[in-house]
Amino acid sequence: MNCYKSNEKLFTPGPVEIPEEIRAILGAQIIHHRTPEFKQALIDTRTLFKKLISSESENFVFFASSGTGAMEAAVINFFNQGDKVLVLNGGKFAERWLELCKTYGLDVVDFKVEWGETYDKDALKNAIEKENVKGVFIQISETSTATYHDPKFIGNLLKDSDTLLVADAITALGTYDIKPEEDGIDIIVGGSQKSFMLPPGLSMLWFSEKASKRLSPKGYYFNISKELKKQIEGQTAYTPAIPIILGLKKSLEMILNEGIKNIEKKTTAISKATIKAFEKMGFKAFSKNPSISVSAIETPNMDAEAFRKELLKLGIRTAGGQDKLKGKIFRVSHMGQIDAISTFSVIQAASIVTNTSKDVLEEYINTVKALCVD
Repeated sequence: MNCYKSNEKLFTPGPVEIPEEIRAILGAQIIHHRTPEFKQALIDTRTLFKKLISSESENFVFFASSGTGAMEAAVINFFNQGDKVLVLNGGKFAERWLELCKTYGLDVVDFKVEWGETYDKDALKNAIEKENVKGVFIQISETSTATYHDPKFIGNLLKDSDTLLVADAITALGTYDIKPEEDGIDIIVGGSQKSFMLPPGLSMLWFSEKASKRLSPKGYYFNISKELKKQIEGQTAYTPAIPIILGLKKSLEMILNEGIKNIEKKTTAISKATIKAFEKMGFKAFSKNPSISVSAIETPNMDAEAFRKELLKLGIRTAGGQDKLKGKIFRVSHMGQIDAISTFSVIQAASIVTNTSKDVLEEYINTVKALCVD
């Protein structure tokens, strides 16, 4: 008999739990996409998205795809075979940039950093200057290692050049206060199942005026020029992910109502408190420069997969490590409607498994109290 588990709680870095207000929209009878109703909904959603990223530019599109689709669109629409680019390679999703660029014949400079670490500024600057690259590809939040790579330093480095900064913000948009124009990001991609609290199936791609001069679409479905022309008018080139776009409208309203600055501040407090609590259990943060969207916890004296199974018995589903990190770390999401109280349930479950309840809970509570101040 399981005295603990009731409904399973998702603390995975995508998909995240979907709030009731959004589930109501997703579960409603579908509307047709060639109607005035959908047209207005898409225009309204675009307006809200511009508010989120503090930009008046219409240079962005939504695709019916996972975030990887928008990543692929970034490669094929702005770069040509033989172009030299640099990939900041520090995790499983950075490797995806590497694979996409090589698939389309780009000349890739593989700038490796240790998993769990961020880039050395001088080394990166020297590599960019030496190689004379046309693009720099990064993850703002490398989900596989829960590591943050600051885009602002790179954006400032590239601002007076023709080199494009291409950022995977799939686990950053909607949690971090990202202003691509201000931060010097030229192309930014996102996905629906992370901070936007939606099912998988919708991606987004925004691009700067500098990037627009390099726009040379070569895809059929992922043709940005064709899609953008339609979406500005409230339509799409092909059948869109209708319920998810309607859900995104509600999601953006919720995020903007809470305030992205407040969300970033709240998430910072929760992520720091989570790491401190796990350190009290004898674990440690894997990343030396942690993302606030997700925490990667290293389990030195325990198999991480076994620990995850014990948490799952208590109704807490976390994510495991990928590739060489499998069995060494587990990951806890802080995206979406997760707050200090809901995350407390993860700490409670972990403290039951490790039999370290009192001190751990006090550490978490005290850290939250210290950081969650107006």
